[in-house]
Amino acid sequence: MEAKAVAKFIRVSPRKTRIVAENIKGKGVEDALNILRFTPQKPAAILSKVLYSAVSNAEQMPGVDVDSLIVESVVVNEGPTWKRIQPRAMGRAFRVRKRTSHITIVVKEQ
Repeated sequence: MEAKAVAKFIRVSPRKTRIVAENIKGKGVEDALNILRFTPQKPAAILSKVLYSAVSNAEQMPGVDVDSLIVESVVVNEGPTWKRIQPRAMGRAFRVRKRTSHITIVVKEQ
């Protein structure tokens, strides 16, 4: 059986999140949580929350052993981009793009 958790509109760049997400693909849930706990980047804390949610969703299914769960896939898609204006010299304005992410984590039994 597999369970998944989705976090949408997360205020972190998908490019940065994918770098951290590559470290936990295919690992056991306990190993993945330990990796994320000691990763200093901001997306690590967000990914660990989503992973906890996926494990909790798996616990709700009958006959699932939580200790044998592995991270099957981590998908980080681009969400909507917030567009802001940065004032510059001589009356000009530069565009600042604040990117968001949609994160999906799927866990399954080994």
